[in-house]
Amino acid sequence: MSEALTTARPYAQAAFEEAQKLGDLKGWSEMLVSLAEAIGNPEVRAVVTSPRVAKAQVEGLMDALMGGEAKPQQRNFIRVLVDNQRLLILPEIAGIYEVLRAEAEKTVNVVVDSAFELSAAQQDKIVSSLKKRMGREVKLVCKVNKELLGGVVIRAGDKVIDGSARTRLGEMANALA
Repeated sequence: MSEALTTARPYAQAAFEEAQKLGDLKGWSEMLVSLAEAIGNPEVRAVVTSPRVAKAQVEGLMDALMGGEAKPQQRNFIRVLVDNQRLLILPEIAGIYEVLRAEAEKTVNVVVDSAFELSAAQQDKIVSSLKKRMGREVKLVCKVNKELLGGVVIRAGDKVIDGSARTRLGEMANALA
């Protein structure tokens, strides 16, 4: 995994710089995520890794997966990946690209796990608190996790704020033991 990330980093950086130059961070993001999902399909993966399939055919497949609406720079980027046999690291490239994009746009993706559905007011309170704390725009995704019993677990990048009842009960059990 770390080898794939190391290999993917320069490609993601190159894609990001090109997207930034063109002022199309979102378009490149959509293209990379779409192709990364396609590479996850076993049939697409089999075609891409087959030594019997010519590089031109693989490029044609990737172009078709992009819907034929890709910009010339995006096609060239995919051509480089095909030529260097790097299509299988597209998920890692897309992931690194998204981190670079979030940094450039001063945003952070936050996932909130809660025991119950959060109201709009509760979501707004979490967003405003995190926005103040992190100094970034917050993109919130809420999920219900009944195993928490109560409270919330907030994940923002590599930061985790665990305010769940389950964790609190565990801490009390350790203190009493």
